[in-house]
Amino acid sequence: MQANGNQGGGEAPAAQNGDAMGRDGPAEEPASHGSAPGLGPAAAHSNGMPSSSSSLVPGPGGVSTEQVAYRKKKRLCQSDEDVIRLIGQHLHGLGLNQTVDLLMQESGCHLEHSSATKFRNHVMEGEWEKAENDLNELKALVHSPHVIMKMKFLLLQQKYLEYLEDGKVLEALQVLRCELTPLKYNTERIHILSGYLMCSHTDDLKAKAEWEGKGTVSRSKLLDKLQMYLPPSVMLPPRRLQTLLRQAVELQRDRCLYHNTKLDGNLDSMSLLIDHVCSRCSRDECRAREMVSAVDLLWRKQFPCYTQQILTEHCNEVWFCKFSNDGSKLATGSKDTTVIIWQVDADTHQLRLHKTLDGHAYGVSYLAWSPDDNYLLACGPDDCSELWLWNVQTGELRTKMSQSHEDSLTSVAWNPDGKRFVTGGQRGQFYQCDLEGNLLDSWEGVRVQCLWCLNDGKTVLASDTHQRIRGYNFEDLTDRNIVQEDHPIMSFTVSKNGRLALLNVATQGVHLWDLQDRVLVRKYQGVTQGFYTIHSCFGGNNEDFIASGSEDHKVYIWHKRSELPIAELTGHTRTVNCVSWNMQVPSMMASASDDGTVRIWGPAPVLDNQESEEACSSMDS
Repeated sequence: MQANGNQGGGEAPAAQNGDAMGRDGPAEEPASHGSAPGLGPAAAHSNGMPSSSSSLVPGPGGVSTEQVAYRKKKRLCQSDEDVIRLIGQHLHGLGLNQTVDLLMQESGCHLEHSSATKFRNHVMEGEWEKAENDLNELKALVHSPHVIMKMKFLLLQQKYLEYLEDGKVLEALQVLRCELTPLKYNTERIHILSGYLMCSHTDDLKAKAEWEGKGTVSRSKLLDKLQMYLPPSVMLPPRRLQTLLRQAVELQRDRCLYHNTKLDGNLDSMSLLIDHVCSRCSRDECRAREMVSAVDLLWRKQFPCYTQQILTEHCNEVWFCKFSNDGSKLATGSKDTTVIIWQVDADTHQLRLHKTLDGHAYGVSYLAWSPDDNYLLACGPDDCSELWLWNVQTGELRTKMSQSHEDSLTSVAWNPDGKRFVTGGQRGQFYQCDLEGNLLDSWEGVRVQCLWCLNDGKTVLASDTHQRIRGYNFEDLTDRNIVQEDHPIMSFTVSKNGRLALLNVATQGVHLWDLQDRVLVRKYQGVTQGFYTIHSCFGGNNEDFIASGSEDHKVYIWHKRSELPIAELTGHTRTVNCVSWNMQVPSMMASASDDGTVRIWGPAPVLDNQESEEACSSMDS
């Protein structure tokens, strides 16, 4: 306790000690009962919770602790009281009840209403009749009488299930018929509850009801549900402090431009003593590594910012690269007429050559994995009229499709069912085919630049030579305009949920569109985009990042919400045509370039100072 300015022992005279309510205020006699002034006999303890001790601790000047708390309470603002209650609830959950008692006594606050405390105790002890009576006291403290009925229904449901577990079938039937049914609430649930009467044993009851059984666990879960119906002034929502802290952590992570790990709601996975910040590895950080925070090191372990491997097996320009849906393979297509399938080692971020698929006379400018990753479709440049369908497992060519020698099949997309695909080109071809290359449907006069099938299995998005993206439905033969740009759309890709589209627009760069609202969301800066076809991608654990190649030989990475790049990756010596982010290994990315190489990007290693400076230099813009 504070000495309140009285340094000596014993009791100070009232004239010297003064009064907590003011030096000129009336003096108060020490309390001789178990409640603070102004609190009824029902509030024997200031926290409203069961206490391990009811003794009064003398305060300064012989004044009881509760009187000191009563005076101090007048100086507390609402936010201070809320914080004290939140701390008290958390400490109570840890079993530190004496600490909670002292905190509430000294602050003059109440953890919860005395009626709520009685209600809590009766629920946890399984005294259902008393708990129902407590609801009558709480009725005046809630905003709607309908809430009380919901709470009563939950109580009676627990009572009914516990009777069944105890083998008291007649009592359970009485609760069902005479207490639950007359409420005329949630009759569908009552029908389900009645079916539990047929359960032959306890395990069967627990399994069908998805219930933990009679005891502390199920009653605690019941109490959590009941608390949600009571105003926080009466009883705090369960684990309220943890909820607020979790929300704060999630907000910081959401605002972090570099965060690339799965969203983990467990507060134990991070420190609450510092703000969450992920930052790029800089030379200054490398020179003073003791200053680098743990979250920065975590970011380096997750973000693809460092060249892990350079693949040089292609002997000409590499036009396209794409990771398989399961992340275990990478396919690269080149002007050298080959497709190479690479096997991915997720632990080491190293790739090894798995298969080479050759014979593409015009080169390979576009690749598409089937939904199950068993097949790979390959397209050529503008003057190519053929399309190849490869069996990835065997390395055999299943289908080589060509409708006409005058066709130009430069883009392809799989239907989500994996049994059909669409293909087309700038000479007006737009086909839907099966796996044997048989023509199922066609759309005349559409000069296709790029294609994408939406998850509904019906709609095909196609960018055309009119600087737009239109949606085509092959079932009812309808089409509609979705995106309209002012410059040619060289390529586009769509997010997993089908909501966002990422466009590479000639002379403009990378644009993000909302396909549902049909609005331009953001224009990303930095990239050099002329009239070459460059393919960008979404990436990261939650598709929070965007990456694109560029004609200035760099790979640019942006956070989805930020127009300015957060990383510029150097190393290629000619135009970077395509980037692909491994969606199953979010710390891995590939880039394909006219310099004939494919670079595999991964986390920057934690090295000694000299090596770290060299690693960081590859990231500097």
